Amino acid sequence: MATDISGSHPRNYVTDVGLVAWQSVTRLVRAPSHSRCAEARRALARRWLGLAVLTAFTIGILMVAADVATIKLMPARGTASLWPLRWFTELGKSTYVLWALAGGLIVILLMLPRLAGISRQALIAFGVRVQYIFFSVLTAVLCAEFLKYIIGRSRPFVGGEANAFYFSHFAGNPAFESLPSGHATTAFALAFAVSAVWRKTTLVMLVYAVLICISRVILLAHHPSDVVGGALTGVVCAMFVRYWFAARRLGFSIGRDGSIEPLAGPSGASLKRVARQALAP
Repeated sequence: MATDISGSHPRNYVTDVGLVAWQSVTRLVRAPSHSRCAEARRALARRWLGLAVLTAFTIGILMVAADVATIKLMPARGTASLWPLRWFTELGKSTYVLWALAGGLIVILLMLPRLAGISRQALIAFGVRVQYIFFSVLTAVLCAEFLKYIIGRSRPFVGGEANAFYFSHFAGNPAFESLPSGHATTAFALAFAVSAVWRKTTLVMLVYAVLICISRVILLAHHPSDVVGGALTGVVCAMFVRYWFAARRLGFSIGRDGSIEPLAGPSGASLKRVARQALAP
């Protein structure tokens, strides 16, 4: 989000909203300014390599030894008793997650012109964190869609039988968009991003992401290896976006060893005060 542009309430609300939006964009696309960008890039590359090797090995093992056996154990598609799971799995749908985050950013943008000084800065700091989460999920979703199109792996039982090696590359057909799982990608990108900003949420977000992955397998939307691939895609993309923000000194700092840590943000109490000020008549 933008820096403070005025010490008092703006004279033109629409102009101020537009200026805040413009400043938000320019800060995101400006050249990196952090002196430890190189260290962060090296640390990121090492983590990516380790994750890629481990995940590729896991996916290979699952495809050969577990995918077919696992989906054969699942209930038939359309089983009536699975309706709670079909409801829950929608919590990992990228459309809903992205619209919720985008709505939050719009609300923040519309509230800013009503604030000044410390309250404005607190809301801007919170907005930067929501931006990071939004772009982490968005980047992961776009990457997953690209990979789905290239890989073209069939969903479980497409063709009438369980086959872990049925592919139709570049088909552009939803039946052949199983790897990586989009829901798993969204859930793990969201989990990583929220945890990167608010460390105390790590366990809750991890449980959420894992349960989304399990639901996709039980509902026969994906093979086990698909959700592992989605988890990797989500985490890697969220890590990249975190580096992008840290390199521009937005929401994160970079340590001497290249590690990226969240900057201190506004407390829940301060955000409540900000909301009361912004919504006051």
